[in-house]
Amino acid sequence: MNSAGQLAALLSRELPGQVHEHVRLADVSRWRIGGPAAVFVEPTSSKAAARVMAIMAERPEPLFLMGDASNTLFDDAGFSGVIMRIGRNLSSYRITSNSIWAQAGIWVPRLASAAGDAGLSGIEHTIGIPGTLGGLIVMNGGSQRKGIGLNVKEVLCADEAGHMFRLDREACGFAYRTSSLQSRRVAILEATLELEHGQRRSIRRELLGILRERRGKFPQKLPNCGSTFLSDPEMYKHIGPPGRAIEEAGLKGLRKGGACISALHANFIINEGGATSDDVLGLIALIRNEVFQRTGYLMNCEVRHLSPEGRLRPAHEAAIERWPEPPLRIADS
Repeated sequence: MNSAGQLAALLSRELPGQVHEHVRLADVSRWRIGGPAAVFVEPTSSKAAARVMAIMAERPEPLFLMGDASNTLFDDAGFSGVIMRIGRNLSSYRITSNSIWAQAGIWVPRLASAAGDAGLSGIEHTIGIPGTLGGLIVMNGGSQRKGIGLNVKEVLCADEAGHMFRLDREACGFAYRTSSLQSRRVAILEATLELEHGQRRSIRRELLGILRERRGKFPQKLPNCGSTFLSDPEMYKHIGPPGRAIEEAGLKGLRKGGACISALHANFIINEGGATSDDVLGLIALIRNEVFQRTGYLMNCEVRHLSPEGRLRPAHEAAIERWPEPPLRIADS
């Protein structure tokens, strides 16, 4: 039995029925890109997830935590270690008065809709975000320049040794599209959100309005990872959002292999079929260079790239390493 098989067997003894080998990451990612993961774990309880953390703390193989992979570019070479998905197996929630307790794997639009049905307001802006609560909290994600951190009261985490502990909002260090959780080796398992009472009808109207707006602005039918580049406040003030800068550079519709800059929203890179991680990184390198030449601003990626060895970093850093000199526009077809 090879080392991956031995690791899978070890984890299976602790988490029967929750461990799989050689899972194709293209089948579980929002971008539909990625090679095989050596071991793939889907825990069915917070304690099981913490146990995986404890086991992997004693192992040399890398561990990557994922939710819906709505902000991750997996590499076509795959992943050599263990991927633990905190997803639909950990997606229960409970509403009490003006608070919601939820497991980190709950799908964000489901949670926003449930809050609205209960007449609770505050997270309407998340209704169109296709990800899990845990991932949203780590990134302090949201829309309309709002972040979920405003409503987080407390999170239950497991550290890399498998010890579970709680953090309040202040300890999470929320800032625009980031949190201190990004630099800590922890798994988010559960969270409690504080909301405000509102009128169900008006909340419902707002939810439906946000969904209509997103359908008109963003590509929905082809695989993508949402916004590729972060909105920089200084650039936003002088140039506008990344999508506008990319569009004004004349890059809408540009293709590299199976990847394409969306004609609907230029800050989205879509997979038109058979796109590779190199295709996406090539477009990122080209976009970044073209916008810089035009505006003087270097855009950084919101999307992160995961290497086969477990290195997670903003995708533009991987693109720069792959293409120190950005690919030429005329070569992309």
